[in-house]
Amino acid sequence: MPEIPVIRIERLYKEYPTAAGPVHALSDVSLSINAGEFVAVMGASGSGKSTFMNILGCLDAQTSGDYYLNGKDVRSLDKDRRAGFRNEVIGFVFQGFNLLSRATLMENVALPLVYSGVKRGERNVRSKKFLDDVGLGRYYDSFPNKISGGQQQRVAIARALVNNPKLILADEPTGNLDTKTSREIMEIFSRLNREKGITIVLVTHEEDIASYAGRRVKFKDGLIVSDEKNTKVQKGVE
Repeated sequence: MPEIPVIRIERLYKEYPTAAGPVHALSDVSLSINAGEFVAVMGASGSGKSTFMNILGCLDAQTSGDYYLNGKDVRSLDKDRRAGFRNEVIGFVFQGFNLLSRATLMENVALPLVYSGVKRGERNVRSKKFLDDVGLGRYYDSFPNKISGGQQQRVAIARALVNNPKLILADEPTGNLDTKTSREIMEIFSRLNREKGITIVLVTHEEDIASYAGRRVKFKDGLIVSDEKNTKVQKGVE
């Protein structure tokens, strides 16, 4: 029996109404991403890549077309079921980290578990495990303003992993980081993909960041203009 893709999109359109008429953000986009792939989504500002990622993350809905996430038709879910499904299947990593300043690192990592109704003891165990996995085991009780930007992004990655998601969506995750720290963060993503088989879809406009992905999908004017395998994947050593 053939494996069900983690992401299957067919003839996706997205338009926004304006006074001058509809603006087409995505036009006739079709794409499948299988379990264990590492895909870089690229394109200039206004190309449609951010709209595409918002739809992938169930943060926005398409105007028309089909989107199946882990085999489920996302449009068939109401708002509450969609939110629960999103929390179960997807881990998010953002450019701005999105950490709660008054919460400890362990409490920040545990947030998706709070929404899932996991009890405090289990939340603490799992949060500590994933902070250990990203090299921050010494900082359980620290606060975001006491650690560096690179360490904050590691916390965000731990938070994305804590629910054991099928898919990680990362939106310009190195955009606020220097070159050395960016490399360290990308090596974490590479290891997660390589060793744990986690599917990763990452938005970037930087070629050196995209070099860690095994596949590159490029957008222009709301269209996919190329979809290519990367035969020289950069893995690095964390």
